[in-house]
Amino acid sequence: MRSVIGLLLLGALAIAGCDTQTQPSQQANETSAPANAAAPAPVSKVDRSHAGETAPSLPFTDAAGKKLSLADFRGKPVLLNLWATWCIPCIKEMPTLDALAGRTGDALVVLPLSQDLKGMEVVGPFFQKNGYQALKPYLDTDTAFSVELGANLPTTILYDAAGKEVWRVAGEFDWSGEQASALIAEAK
Repeated sequence: MRSVIGLLLLGALAIAGCDTQTQPSQQANETSAPANAAAPAPVSKVDRSHAGETAPSLPFTDAAGKKLSLADFRGKPVLLNLWATWCIPCIKEMPTLDALAGRTGDALVVLPLSQDLKGMEVVGPFFQKNGYQALKPYLDTDTAFSVELGANLPTTILYDAAGKEVWRVAGEFDWSGEQASALIAEAK
């Protein structure tokens, strides 16, 4: 029964796709940007509508298969990133999450929670291939977090040290920039 639910969830995620944050096409009467202009960065929106809500108590595992929950990290702010190896915007932001984790050290838990149904079978090689220095893989092979939180991928949620949501960002985000630093400073 669990595998049927997992397949249904995977199908729903595949149909919905990951949040690509595509820009609308230009109108015929607009002036086009020069060919050498840098592409605009994806636009992400900070959602504060869930601020103050308690972190879900859903279980997930670490790379060794140990069961955990977000409550295991109370006492420190947690930046929960829901992602998958097949989600292009997720993959693009992972290096900035790794840099953030390295920069903040023990002051902030950066928790990339894979929504891949095959768990370490695909996440392990992905982490090894990309050589992340500070990130550790965590697994939600039931995609319970995406379903419970109604989240497209990638979605990143900041929880304060007491386990209360501060904000969430849907879509790719540059976690190495000044905007990210200012947002993360909101966690107490």
